[in-house]
Amino acid sequence: MKRLLTRLNIDTYIILLASMVLLASILPARGIGATVAGICADAGIFALFFLHGARLSRQAVVDGARHWRLHLTVAAMTFVIFPLCGIAIRAIPHLDPAIGTGMLFLTLLPSTVQSSIAFTAMARGNVAAAVCSASFSNLAGIFITPLLVALLITGKQGGFSVDAVMTIVFQLLLPFLAGHFLRPWIAEWIARRKTMLMVVDRGSILLVVYTAFSAAVVEGLWARISLAYFGTVALLSAILLTIVLLLSREVGRWFGFSREDSIVLQFCGSKKSLASGVPMAGVLFTAPQIGVVILPLMFFHQFQLMICAVLARRYAAAIEREEIATAG
Repeated sequence: MKRLLTRLNIDTYIILLASMVLLASILPARGIGATVAGICADAGIFALFFLHGARLSRQAVVDGARHWRLHLTVAAMTFVIFPLCGIAIRAIPHLDPAIGTGMLFLTLLPSTVQSSIAFTAMARGNVAAAVCSASFSNLAGIFITPLLVALLITGKQGGFSVDAVMTIVFQLLLPFLAGHFLRPWIAEWIARRKTMLMVVDRGSILLVVYTAFSAAVVEGLWARISLAYFGTVALLSAILLTIVLLLSREVGRWFGFSREDSIVLQFCGSKKSLASGVPMAGVLFTAPQIGVVILPLMFFHQFQLMICAVLARRYAAAIEREEIATAG
């Protein structure tokens, strides 16, 4: 089964996420169970952002500043072009407001780290620049994403308040800064326990997804969502990914980036982070809203992995053909 999923470019983690949605649909957390699950999910979010901070090398921040044109362009794709697309999608006439909100939230998130770097390496791009760009995006997302959500989503609903700011600070920013501050003492310990920490990372997100969909199911989620709803989300996610992939490729040409840097722009500038998005949604939205809000992100995450895997292989194959032709 794992071999089949790999061949189809289907992330096994998506299967686990879908399993959490199914479990929440059949056995949603209620009453005391929901309270306990919520506390555990909050603890997981705290741990997740603490580890994000601990993994961010200070040297990566310093090195990133040297290639500022590329990193600013990636940041513009992530936090300007993407949100403009999200605003345009939400303005589509007769679109379900819940879909519009979920799609807009998706566009406000930072880029991924692991998959952006992995696809850049696979495509034989500038891996060092990809590390810096992806790290910068995640660091900036701690500040920029909540601000954009407040300006474009929750603020318009009257939901952004001093309490919301304090929640963001205590659950996202402080653990991130604490992890980064303690990095000199814990970096080696973390490096030796990658498997265990990956379980913490992914387990935290799975728990947030379960609690989010539990709350939404209790509030009557499946009575409001149809197959047409899922189809619309999938279609819009696919269209959005196509637009940003094409646009990032053209922007690289307009700015005269080398092929290696253009690969960085395409793979770092077209991604959205599930690892950051799910816990951020858990902090920024009310419990019944979270399940609906993260649905587009789950679709987009799978699409970006499938399509970018194909693109990375094609880029690598093209470079290999050129090298063979040159050698010949």
